[in-house]
Amino acid sequence: MSAVLFDAKQVRRAFSRSVQTYDAAAQLQKLAEARLLESLEYLDDPALERKPPQRILDLGCGTGSASRFLQKRWPKAEILSVDLALPMLQHARRAAKTWNPFVQAPRPLCADARRLPLAEGTLDVIFSNLCLQWVEDLEGVLNGFRRALKPQGLLLFSTFGPETLWELRGAFAQADAAPHVSAFVDTAGVGDALVNAGFFQPVVDRDEEVTHYPAMADLMRELRDLGATNALAARRSTLTGRGRFAVAERAYETHRTGAGLPATWEVISAMAWAPEPGAPIREGGADLVSVPVASIPIRRR
Repeated sequence: MSAVLFDAKQVRRAFSRSVQTYDAAAQLQKLAEARLLESLEYLDDPALERKPPQRILDLGCGTGSASRFLQKRWPKAEILSVDLALPMLQHARRAAKTWNPFVQAPRPLCADARRLPLAEGTLDVIFSNLCLQWVEDLEGVLNGFRRALKPQGLLLFSTFGPETLWELRGAFAQADAAPHVSAFVDTAGVGDALVNAGFFQPVVDRDEEVTHYPAMADLMRELRDLGATNALAARRSTLTGRGRFAVAERAYETHRTGAGLPATWEVISAMAWAPEPGAPIREGGADLVSVPVASIPIRRR
């Protein structure tokens, strides 16, 4: 079992508090969501001879924008909107009230990605935008996804890579030894986790975006508005003092450009398919399947 890296209660609290500010601050998240939703066009390929999905899970749905898109795309499908933060789900449900009454609205479900309350083989698609960076055991979560998906069901998700906020991480490292920014899984780790969980034909994409801010405090404010505060279990139990914050600010200033202080965001997206019944699965360290990560396509856009 993986060590506990995140305080799930703090993750829930932070996202619950950010429900009113999230949409205004989530420009990068919306860009990643749009790119991920574009990948669903693959399901419309006539060569696949696939029926429209009947049950879709939007995991880490936040305020529900992707759920609403999915419902419009497949109006006859059942969309399950899952989030750890109940206020996010309540916001998404209120937004869904403007829907055509002849189209069923997404169904909200407050649940943890690590313990989905769903029966085996009941989902056609699992969609998750920038949620899985909050779980420490990616392979374990993917095993749960594979069980919940029907054979040849589609998994499509994005998460942050290790280059994300490297400037902020380095700045705080000059101030103290306490962790302030999460350590994210890289593309190879995502590919390994998919293969080990039994998924096939995985494809991994990598995008890098840079945003700019007048000051470090503006970046910190945006992270708070997003709910993306420090939820590491090993985080400092007291507030970062003015002295340490000032040291971090001075260190961050060394990165300033004409556009302001840069913040790098590495977004890793992955697509893979659930196996057929009886396909060998690698679990618990048993090497029933061995596929080199080098064989997994990694596209850098």
